[in-house]
Amino acid sequence: MTSFLWSVCPAVLLCLSVCVLADAGDTPLLEGWQELWIFRFFLNILGYATIVIPGYFLIGYFKRTNYLETGRGLCFPVIKACVFGSDSKTTLLDDAPGASRNESESSSSARQAFKLIFCAAGLQASYLTWGVLQERVMTRSYGGSETEGGGERFRDSQFLVFMNRILALTVSGLCCVLFKQPRHAAPMYKYSFASLSNILSSWCQYEALKYISFPTQVLAKASKVIPVMLMGKLVSHKSYEYWEYFTAVLISVGVSMFLLSSSTNKHPSTVTTFSGVIILAGYIMFDSFTSNWQDNLFKYKMSSVQMMFGVNLFSCLFTVGSLLEQGAFFDSLAFMSRHSEFTFHAVLLSVCSACGQLFIFYTIAQFGAAAFTIIMTLRQAIAILLSCFLYGHAVSFVGGLGIAVVFLALFLRVYARSRMKKGSKRTTQTPVQKV
Repeated sequence: MTSFLWSVCPAVLLCLSVCVLADAGDTPLLEGWQELWIFRFFLNILGYATIVIPGYFLIGYFKRTNYLETGRGLCFPVIKACVFGSDSKTTLLDDAPGASRNESESSSSARQAFKLIFCAAGLQASYLTWGVLQERVMTRSYGGSETEGGGERFRDSQFLVFMNRILALTVSGLCCVLFKQPRHAAPMYKYSFASLSNILSSWCQYEALKYISFPTQVLAKASKVIPVMLMGKLVSHKSYEYWEYFTAVLISVGVSMFLLSSSTNKHPSTVTTFSGVIILAGYIMFDSFTSNWQDNLFKYKMSSVQMMFGVNLFSCLFTVGSLLEQGAFFDSLAFMSRHSEFTFHAVLLSVCSACGQLFIFYTIAQFGAAAFTIIMTLRQAIAILLSCFLYGHAVSFVGGLGIAVVFLALFLRVYARSRMKKGSKRTTQTPVQKV
């Protein structure tokens, strides 16, 4: 099996390289090889490896030497928290959702309606603005005019990921300090797995916009239900209902209709290249792993804000380390100093990302996952319409029908899940709370 993999992997990499070079167009190879996404991707991986590999050996060393019993000194609490964690069995997190639900039930209908409108408006404003800015930063030039052209584009997606994560780390850290949290029990290094897949998925999300249109990206994100189910089976050994498989098939059909219709359109902003499809597949795969790994981490009874802080802490460490090793950190700062408009966009992009995460946590705590899913599904539909209006993406009749099929399937999932929960409440007197 190992010899088979060693013989197949080089062939796959060769095919990818040929297709990527084909997508590169007329750019001379010697001048543009550093601009190839596959080169930057592996360069980022090497940067993360310089942090991950030494950390792996250090963690193994501390576990082999039984450091938890023999260790002493000033570094002992830090190493214990990072490698071994705490044995805390606190039930604070178990009581918190119940308290919020009781508060929700006792509050007036008008107040609940106001909260729902506030959550919906916050989510829509945060993520619609984030989507528009994301497309603006990655697909338009800075320093030139629309009529005469010119200017320069920002190329380093990893720096944008770092900007988002450093602000999210600050916001989640302030929330951990200002609001009471359950005692932290998880070994800190376990956040690094979700963090690594999270920054890779975010990098793919930004990088894909160089090769595909924003509506295509939004539809692909809506269809990540399918790989999430696959990852759930592989990572968590989950089982799914028949309606989940049915809606997953509907989503794949709708996305296929949209992609096949848009691929024949010669408008430059709607062409989907092979590189774009590969990067988008990478985004979906990494993002699916992130959600399933985080779901496993919640067994330590941590809060969502603590999860946000831990993942973003490692994300900042990985991205700033890789940027400094590549010399791209100061190049990006120089780009910011040359273009004040980009600085404003990058900061606003990070603010929208951090605020959006907080709105996600608050909405789920107050109204549950079903209401949150409906709001975010509507946001995806509005984002497609907004992008087509602002940036001139053309959508054919078949493509529009595909979009409708995708969102019909998403709403069917929400409806079926809510009916299933109501049925389980009738049959069980004391429902089991899932963490």
